[in-house]
Amino acid sequence: MKIRSPIVSVLGHVDHGKTTLLDYIRGSTIADKEAGGITQHIGATEIPNDTIEEICGNFISKLTIKDLIPGLFFIDTPGHAAFTSLRKRGGALADLAILIVDINDGFKPQTFEALNILKMYRTPFIVVANKVDMIFGWETHEGVSFKESFNQQAPSVQQDLDTKVYEIVGTLHKEGFQSERFDRVSNFASQISIIPISARSGEGIIEVLAMLLGLAQQYLTEQLEINENAPAKGTVLEIKEETGLGLTIDSIIYDGVLRTNDEIALMTSSNEVLTTKIRSILRPLPLEEMRDSKKKFQKFDEVVAAAGIKIAAPNLDDVISGSPLRVLNEESVQKMREY
Repeated sequence: MKIRSPIVSVLGHVDHGKTTLLDYIRGSTIADKEAGGITQHIGATEIPNDTIEEICGNFISKLTIKDLIPGLFFIDTPGHAAFTSLRKRGGALADLAILIVDINDGFKPQTFEALNILKMYRTPFIVVANKVDMIFGWETHEGVSFKESFNQQAPSVQQDLDTKVYEIVGTLHKEGFQSERFDRVSNFASQISIIPISARSGEGIIEVLAMLLGLAQQYLTEQLEINENAPAKGTVLEIKEETGLGLTIDSIIYDGVLRTNDEIALMTSSNEVLTTKIRSILRPLPLEEMRDSKKKFQKFDEVVAAAGIKIAAPNLDDVISGSPLRVLNEESVQKMREY
């Protein structure tokens, strides 16, 4: 048995910083390329372990899971209402989640919607309170831990931040969750951690990554075991026209192995099972984004979970976003029909 990367869904209200957070981690500028700064498509990014260790340093030295998993696998979900049903599936697909909130804005309609999705699927999550750098008087210290930056702020700024954190604590309490600023949590099993950060300056990102690894170690080690030789299981995120490839599907593979020429079963909008044969599997390089330019994709004959991939195959016109993807055998077709 092999342990795969935990799949982390990033949820929250539009413009609260979901993509900017991932941009800081992967050192890219996806957010600047999006129309109006809003994520147009679902994105998936692999963050390898060496990148996490580079950012976190000694913060994760005691965590054994970092030596077992290849890294963290992030799904960045669109912020607009049209994607509600897919975001629900994104919540179900994730092992862990980040609920991102603008610390100055508090909970908005889509924040509540995302929280309900996490509640429904019982997905372990952390709350990331973004934009601390917009608090009046905040002095930015790029790339340092939240604790280090917080300790260097004026007392009035520290007090202002704590007031805003406790407004979030109050909102979560009304929604049925006990929570606390992460460094004051007494019981990680019963309290949700709130991590104040600036996605732009990188303050607090160390603690976000360390906390995700800690949650994975505590709750997920068995769940992350995969059988590398089993037929792949995945979820379709999006169907897209690509120049030179025709219709393709962006998909997350969360178990098993997928190979070129495999026959796969998918669901159509009329709830029928469609079968097709994979022509090619394309995969972005680590730290590259599924939405970004095709030049950064590589062809693979096979991929093992967890992976974000683009699949070229015939007859994809009627496939629905959120469809399960299964490599074909009798059992998988029967299960698809039951779905």
